Amino acid sequence: MKDPGEYFIEGNIACAEGALRAGCGFYAGYPITPASEVMNHLSKELPKAGGRFVQMEDEIASIASIIGASWTGLKSMTATSGPGFSLMQENLGYAVMTETPCVIVNVQRAGPSTGQATKPGTGDVMQARFGSQGDYEIIAFSPNSAQEMFDFTIRAFNLSEKYRIPTVLLADAGVGHMREKVEIRDEVETVDRRRPEDDEKEFFDTDREDHVPPMPDFGGGEELLVTGSTHLGDGTRDTSSFEAQDRLVRRLVSKIEDNRTEIEDWEEENVEDADLVVISYGSISRPARGAVKKARENGLNVGFFRPKVMWPSPEKRLRDIGENSEVLLAELSLRGYRMEVERAVPSENLHIYDRLNSLPTIDQIYDRIKEVVE
Repeated sequence: MKDPGEYFIEGNIACAEGALRAGCGFYAGYPITPASEVMNHLSKELPKAGGRFVQMEDEIASIASIIGASWTGLKSMTATSGPGFSLMQENLGYAVMTETPCVIVNVQRAGPSTGQATKPGTGDVMQARFGSQGDYEIIAFSPNSAQEMFDFTIRAFNLSEKYRIPTVLLADAGVGHMREKVEIRDEVETVDRRRPEDDEKEFFDTDREDHVPPMPDFGGGEELLVTGSTHLGDGTRDTSSFEAQDRLVRRLVSKIEDNRTEIEDWEEENVEDADLVVISYGSISRPARGAVKKARENGLNVGFFRPKVMWPSPEKRLRDIGENSEVLLAELSLRGYRMEVERAVPSENLHIYDRLNSLPTIDQIYDRIKEVVE
């Protein structure tokens, strides 16, 4: 673990340092480009901090291991890229159903399949939200700098613990391998999962306003049943009752929907009364912001909007923007966030700048802005 201070490091190392500051006690993973540096760094530093590191045989075993470790009381994490993230989807749904806090880092690359392993892409955004089966919600972040790789990893752990839910850091190769100044802070806010009070015996149901039940540890003395099947508040399987399925799934969804105001996060500049608002995220949002700045310097009334939390999406704010301005979505994918923006923005107001496998220049996005405005 690095001493507090400023360092010139890449985003993947900043992510690993953020995990250490957040209290990560267990990491299981399998090497994959462009995410391997997260694993490599934690393999050396996590044991020094009293944690456990295990290299697994594949990504399925990796996410299964961090789920198990979480139920022993450890904050746990894994990191991968698109192909590995695909393999994790079944167990991601299991973590949602069992309300298991854990962090999955996906340093996205150009796909599909093996694609171009060293090139950035953001084609996994919808997979993070809808990749597993059934009705559920998820929390997913989109950093655009090495500093945010540090900061958002900490917040991913905190929200995972607070809401008993797996969280996803949707980075990309551009951010993961970007080297820039990062402030490593020793004093960071951390959150731990809520433990059962003496009178609490149900660990999978609650009438609390935040919808989050307490979480004990295996081996802690509680009578504890954990299953991915539909279950009652005490963990007992109930795979035939309408009432059990309805109450459980509605609560799992409400746990995120009813707490949106705390989870949602975005930044915006000059959005009000803009003729055009550029929406972007991840590493491409950096030249996109530069293009917006150049447009304003040349007298164009252009604003900028960047979601920091992709899921739950800032759908109400997107809808407000789309009703009052033209919108240009700039992303490293043909359909990464496009369907979500299309859902919120009227089709006649929506324009697209999509690019595959490499970051555009400021001038390239600026030229597209001029086309739309003119």
